[in-house]
Amino acid sequence: MLSKHIDPDHLIQQARDKETSKKTAHAHLLTQNDPNTQSHTYGARYGTSSFPKFKLPSTGIDADQAYQMVHDELSLDGSPLLNLASFVHVWMPDPAMKLVQENISKNLIDQDEYPMTQAIHTRCISILADLWHAPAASKAVGTATTGSSEAIQLGGLAMKRIWQEKRKAAGKSIHEPGPNIVMGANAQVALEKFARYFEVECRLVPISEESHYRLDPKKAMEYVDENTIGVYVILGSTYTGHYEPVKEMSDLLDEYEAKTGISVPIHVDGASGAFVAPFTNPKLEWDFKIPRVVSINTSGHKFGLSFVGVGWVVWRSHEYLPKDLIFELHYLGSVEYSFSLNFSRPAHPIIAQYFNFIHLGFKGYRDVALADLKNARTLSRALEASGYFTVLSDIHRPANPEAGALQKAVQTFRSTDVE
Repeated sequence: MLSKHIDPDHLIQQARDKETSKKTAHAHLLTQNDPNTQSHTYGARYGTSSFPKFKLPSTGIDADQAYQMVHDELSLDGSPLLNLASFVHVWMPDPAMKLVQENISKNLIDQDEYPMTQAIHTRCISILADLWHAPAASKAVGTATTGSSEAIQLGGLAMKRIWQEKRKAAGKSIHEPGPNIVMGANAQVALEKFARYFEVECRLVPISEESHYRLDPKKAMEYVDENTIGVYVILGSTYTGHYEPVKEMSDLLDEYEAKTGISVPIHVDGASGAFVAPFTNPKLEWDFKIPRVVSINTSGHKFGLSFVGVGWVVWRSHEYLPKDLIFELHYLGSVEYSFSLNFSRPAHPIIAQYFNFIHLGFKGYRDVALADLKNARTLSRALEASGYFTVLSDIHRPANPEAGALQKAVQTFRSTDVE
């Protein structure tokens, strides 16, 4: 086994014929061909002229050669189909691919230029607000994002600004000791990133085997005070897939408000679960049915079944999205409104998401989600049966109340439940 550092580019340079060995290191070698003659693409693989890797070349190369060079290098990547680590959906049917290709150059921010795309964006928000039982879907407000991570930042920013406004109205400082946010120690890095980037104290609640490696609401209450801008509750823990008990957390915060007069909102991180629970466990209380839930985010490119690049965040009503966080844009035509961390963004992921909504419908999403859970149970049992693994998730353990409820929902949920 080698323990000494080697520079493969330098070794290749030394190994070449003398007339080419003096060429620039860290370069692709391409054949200099007469443009009037035919040549094989791979004749450029290890040729006679260097082509820089880390600086802009003075002249370009043929498009086919450029494609082949990049294509071959990317073949060293793993296959997205085999990547279970990032939960990213990797397949859509050919008609969806066609829509993506047809709209790949559209910029979502330019609402005047692409009004129908904006209308589709609005429809998606309405569909999600209805799916998550917003009190009146017409009053809900939301936006597409580049993923659930950006959506989490926006949900946190809204809670922070509302906290600041309340503190100022009460004549209290917003700096001493400053805002904090409560979440389980199992939180995905995007939740902690919000706290660090936007100067909010991150209060991580320890998790344990007893709490099923998720947020323990009773323990979380030990971290809540008048400076808590909100509690992040995760529907589908990154570690184990567990749904954190949103209703229990809300009930405890209700009791806290009754005693102290301090209202602490909940943001549900539904990156995974918000596209699963509505279809597999419709009686679970986790969404806008709970008054204390002010916002929900999800990932369209996970169980929303779209290609990577789309997330969503929805607020139960306008009052939970402060107006001064919304920007008015005047230089693209008419007045446009935006709340995001980006400006330009591709429109095709939103179009792909809408394709899924109308193509799959409720039943289609339900069928996929139930199949996913069945596969999860099968894999969990097989891993434990091997004798090498202890599975921490409870999806395959009907004796567990939550798993049992989910199993029952899977068995009893029929097409008659679909409106």
